[in-house]
Amino acid sequence: MEARLQKILAQWGIASRRQAEEMIRLERVQINGLVAYLGQKVNPQKDIITVDGKSVSAIQRPALIYLLLHKPSGVVSTCDDPQGRPTVLDLLPKELSLGQGIHPVGRLDADTTGALLLTNDGNLTFGLTHPRHSIPKTYGVLVKGHPSEAALQMWRQGVMLEGRKTRPAQVKVIERFATSSRLEIILKEGRNRQIRRVAELLGYPVLKLHRTAIGPIQLQPPSRGYLPEGGYRHLQENEIRFLQQQIKQIPIQD
Repeated sequence: MEARLQKILAQWGIASRRQAEEMIRLERVQINGLVAYLGQKVNPQKDIITVDGKSVSAIQRPALIYLLLHKPSGVVSTCDDPQGRPTVLDLLPKELSLGQGIHPVGRLDADTTGALLLTNDGNLTFGLTHPRHSIPKTYGVLVKGHPSEAALQMWRQGVMLEGRKTRPAQVKVIERFATSSRLEIILKEGRNRQIRRVAELLGYPVLKLHRTAIGPIQLQPPSRGYLPEGGYRHLQENEIRFLQQQIKQIPIQD
């Protein structure tokens, strides 16, 4: 049965959908000896697919892996970095980081810390990074100053960023200090540097940003100890089921 090439590569754990598309654009993928093109459909039972000159197939697909990482500051949420900065894969043992197709699901800014999912399940990555997904993500945010109730209400209702209003958010003050405030913010979208941009727009710049949970998946679940900075753990079965249930609601095209 034919399917789009990037979908096949993602299903086989070669790369995420977006990474597969980039590999195709860079002409790293061939079908039956010919350079592949984006959107090309293939029959994995008949066509010979090679990546960087090496044949790949469903038989070679590694076991599916689902991890939660506590990302430290200064580490980038990519598989490699042209600037030579440490990446999230550098935090994993070689048996996980090499040859498994593991990649981050979405991104955290280099200076943002906290919960980040890693997997080699390309379909899961595609679903969780789809614009229509709405898994709540919880953040601890330290901002400069003391946000007024009016500013907090604006944040909750949504503000305009680049001509488009942000989705409603849950925002509450946890603690006030002499010159700063600690907030808890729960978002159901993940636009680029969204919290930092909204905070700046409202006049309360972010001093520190930390993601504590992705849906029910927490850095400090009640039944387990706190995941240390730079550490990782395998997701529990109920956490994996939760994520898989979420992507069933997203239309995934061939």
